[in-house]
Amino acid sequence: MPASPIRKLAPFAEAAKKKGTKVYHLNIGQPDVETPAQFWDNLHSLDMKVLAYCPSEGYESYREKFAGYYQRIGINVTKENFMITTGGSEALSFGMMSCLDEGDEVIIPEPMYANYISFAKAGNIVVKPISTSITNGFALPSIQEFEKVISPKTKAILICNPNNPTGYLYSKQELETLRDICLKHNLFLFVDEVYREFVYEGKQHFSALNLTDMDEHVIVIDSISKRFSACGARIGAIVTRNKQVLQAALKFGQARLSPPSLGQIAGEALFDLPQSFYDGVVAEYVQRRNTVVSSLTAIEGVVCPTPGGAFYCVVALPVADADDFCRWMLESFSHKGATVMMAPASGFYSTPNTGKNEVRIAYVLNQQDLKEAVECLALGLKEYAAKHLVTA
Repeated sequence: MPASPIRKLAPFAEAAKKKGTKVYHLNIGQPDVETPAQFWDNLHSLDMKVLAYCPSEGYESYREKFAGYYQRIGINVTKENFMITTGGSEALSFGMMSCLDEGDEVIIPEPMYANYISFAKAGNIVVKPISTSITNGFALPSIQEFEKVISPKTKAILICNPNNPTGYLYSKQELETLRDICLKHNLFLFVDEVYREFVYEGKQHFSALNLTDMDEHVIVIDSISKRFSACGARIGAIVTRNKQVLQAALKFGQARLSPPSLGQIAGEALFDLPQSFYDGVVAEYVQRRNTVVSSLTAIEGVVCPTPGGAFYCVVALPVADADDFCRWMLESFSHKGATVMMAPASGFYSTPNTGKNEVRIAYVLNQQDLKEAVECLALGLKEYAAKHLVTA
């Protein structure tokens, strides 16, 4: 199993904190937006004497609430199309294990969420990466590029929309391109839609579940972690109209007994939140995105495409080895008693020695902290360049 690029530098961050250095955490998608009060109200009013197992597929009432939310945003599913999981991570892991055998291949555009690589390795599934470029904001490659890597062992395509780590928002047309490929080659289409609400500049998210003729092919991964800033609740879902996939995934679910009960009980009320909640969160992240992108692009030698969704960006830095630079920032640099923790992007690539000068930045802090973090990063780059005789 590969080490997490998001968490592997954690010991260095902890060491910095013990020295009294403040660490701006731009390495992980942990929002600082408050979890809605309805979650805590449900938890505090709970009258329960025994915290028991729930059904392996999740509480019926919770699945019904989840389905109702989907219906309100124009996706025609019912509670029968849901299996509740321990976070979106378990949903994808169960989905991959249900649809792919050892030695089968899954095509994933890279850079990709690092745990996709881990889940594949856990099942001896082969990741076939397909390159995207920072020069066009990491847009979907052409059909021809997909055709080059499809083989008799290819069983699925996996994307995240909006994308983690790049923030790229796939359009309806791009998803229809993927539909055509999947229908031609009889492939599953896994789409991680946990950042569905985080879409900017008036654009609309198009769900893979609304693709025509794809009911047996589409498997959506979802979670309340980001949408409601409830990462620790660990509640995700597999959403698909393919009954065989749900039946297979349920066997994995039965083996782990049940998803978290408390997260479902407390989380039911979150699906009743008004549109104003989502609008407020999106408006905040637009401001954060704009702050980060404008500040980063003002640094000489830094390349930062403007993300269309989620709350991440992949940034090219004027360094030869971002892994070394990120570690150096934690071990050897501070400005006004603070430093910055980022995720080296090399861990988001399946192709070796790729993305060596890139980092993923999560703009999940308030705007003042983001400004101070980027100022710290800019000064760190200058000092690092001087110490390593690199021309910035």
